[in-house]
Amino acid sequence: MSPTTTTILISSLATGTIITASSHHWLMAWAGLEMNTLAIIPMISKQHHPRATEAATKYFLTQAAASATILFSSTTNAWQTGTWDIINMTSPTANMLLTVALAMKLGLAPMHFWLPEVLQGSTIKTALIITTWQKLAPMTLIFMTSNTLPTTALLTMAMVSTLLGGWAGLNQTQTRKIMAYSSIAHLGWMAAITTIMPDLLALNLVLYLFMTTSMFYMLILLNSKNIKDMATSPTTSPTTTTLAMLTLLSLGGLPPLTGFMPKWLIIEELTTQNFTTTATILALSALLSLFFYLRLSYSSTITLAPNTTTTKHKWRFKPTINTTLLTTTLPTSLLMLPITPMIC
Repeated sequence: MSPTTTTILISSLATGTIITASSHHWLMAWAGLEMNTLAIIPMISKQHHPRATEAATKYFLTQAAASATILFSSTTNAWQTGTWDIINMTSPTANMLLTVALAMKLGLAPMHFWLPEVLQGSTIKTALIITTWQKLAPMTLIFMTSNTLPTTALLTMAMVSTLLGGWAGLNQTQTRKIMAYSSIAHLGWMAAITTIMPDLLALNLVLYLFMTTSMFYMLILLNSKNIKDMATSPTTSPTTTTLAMLTLLSLGGLPPLTGFMPKWLIIEELTTQNFTTTATILALSALLSLFFYLRLSYSSTITLAPNTTTTKHKWRFKPTINTTLLTTTLPTSLLMLPITPMIC
C-alpha cells in the first residue's frame, strides 16, 4: 500500500472518530462511524489473501449492521421524543437497541463472534488499530449515553464477556486471537461499570489502550504470531521478551502492576452498589484470563535463564518499527501504582 493511500486511510480513521466524539446529533455520529468502517476495510484486505478478504467481509457486514441499528435506534427515539440529541435518549426501546448495536460495534459478548476471526485475518498492525483506535468512537457514545442505558443488560453482557473472554482464550495458540479474547474480557469490565460510575469507565479505557498498544508493539518487535514464536524469542531479544511478559501480567491484572488498579476499583464500586454477584463473577473470570496470560508469559521466558535454545535467527532483532510510541506507552503499562489507595 502506497504512503499516500496509507495517509488518506489513517486521516479518515482519525476524522471519523473525531466527528463521532464531537457530535451532538445522531446523524453526525453515524456518519463518523461509517467513515471509520470504510477506512479500516482496505487496511484489513490489503494482503490480497483469502483470509484477509474474509476478515474484511465479516468486519464490514458486522459494522454495517451495527451502524444501521444505531440509526434505527436514534430514529425511534426521535419519533417518540422529537429530538435527535445524543444525550436525550429517553425511549426504553431505543436505549435497548442502542446497547445491542454498540455491543456489536465493540465486540461485547454475545455479539463478539466477529472479533477473533477478523483479528486473525488481519496483520498485527491492523489488529492493533481494531482493538484500540476503533473502540474510541463507540465508547464515546456509551460515555455520553451512560445515564440512560439499561444497567441490567450491560451487567449481563459484562458477566458473559468476561467469562467467555477468559474461557475461550484458554485454548488459543495464536497471539492475535489471545489478544482478541483479552479485548472481549476487558470490554466486559468496562461495560460493568458504565452506568454506575462513568469516570471509572474512562480510566479503564485509557489504561486498556496503553496496555494493549504496548503488547501489540512487543509482538511486532518480536515478530510473534503464535506461542511457538514467543517461546523462541528470549534467545533473540531477552530484554523485549521480559518487558512483554510484564505487559501480559499487567493485562491480566496482577498486582502491583497497572492493570490491577481498574479491576480493583471496579470490584470495589460494584460491591458498594450491592452488585456482589456481578463482582464475584468478574473476579473469578479474571483468574481465567490471568491463567492464559501466565501461560503465554511462561512460554516466552522459560528459556531466558539458560539461553541454550537453538534458533536459526540472528542473536538480536533490529527494530523494524518506530519505537517512540512504545517508549511512551510501556512505562504506563508496567508502572507500579502507589497512588491507587489515594484514588480509593
